[in-house]
Amino acid sequence: MSAPTARGKAAAVALSAGLLISLAACGSPTASDGVAELGAGVQAMAVNQAAVAQLPKSIKDSGVLTVAIPTNEPPTQFYKEGTREMTGSNPDIARLIGQALGVKVDIKVTNFDSIIPGMAAGRYDMTVSSMTPTENRMKVLDFVDYLQMGNSIAVGKGNPQAITEEAELCGKKVGLLIGSYQLTANVPAANEKCVSEGKQPIADSEFQDTRQAISALTSGRLDAVLADSPILDFAAKANPAIEISSQYDFTPVGVGLPIESGLVKSVSAAMVDIVNSDSYKQVLKKYGLQSSALTDPRVNFAQ
Repeated sequence: MSAPTARGKAAAVALSAGLLISLAACGSPTASDGVAELGAGVQAMAVNQAAVAQLPKSIKDSGVLTVAIPTNEPPTQFYKEGTREMTGSNPDIARLIGQALGVKVDIKVTNFDSIIPGMAAGRYDMTVSSMTPTENRMKVLDFVDYLQMGNSIAVGKGNPQAITEEAELCGKKVGLLIGSYQLTANVPAANEKCVSEGKQPIADSEFQDTRQAISALTSGRLDAVLADSPILDFAAKANPAIEISSQYDFTPVGVGLPIESGLVKSVSAAMVDIVNSDSYKQVLKKYGLQSSALTDPRVNFAQ
């Protein structure tokens, strides 16, 4: 699988044709935090020699995995205070993968909607970005599950709109992140149901990060924000003006890898070791995400 296949060539054409247009908007220039290591309290992964043997020659030769991580969204990814070094569950899991494969990890920070086009252009080898495997994304990427996450609905304190479930978002002004699973999958499905019941569809507004969406919520420009549960749960703990009114739809997210790269065999083998390791449990505990652990890192299982 290291050489381009017909499937891989077709996927590249599909991307250039705009099949993933919701993820292909222009983003800010990529920044790098270098090859920072895991912090204290997380033991290193042992090298999985069988997984290393399956690495593509280009990765073996360079000894580096270039990993795309989205912009600041604690606790999944954020800058260590006073630095440009990324920490959080996603960067740390990327580093566990690097350790298991015996390579360094070079994290490149970019907007979420720039990740898939960036991988198509050869700028990144991998992404660990809470990306949900979907049939559309799987036209250009292989996926290996590494965590499970749900949706959360954040509202103003006191929940004046009485929004306690997704069905109550019909006709409401809702903030969503650009390119997110909530925007590209949840909202279209919810809107079909809204319209079938004679209700107004969701009036969605798109934001580059949760901080912007929460600002719009607390200023009264939105009725709710719909995003990944770890991110909104963290925001609600830090901001007394908002609260979580609903959590639902817990499904796996996956490490994304260009189909034609041939990396999926080595990464999937490494991930089996990782999800059964103390290192994985230590990373999740570090960020309060123990409930997001999984034990079966499935490959290319679409949500």
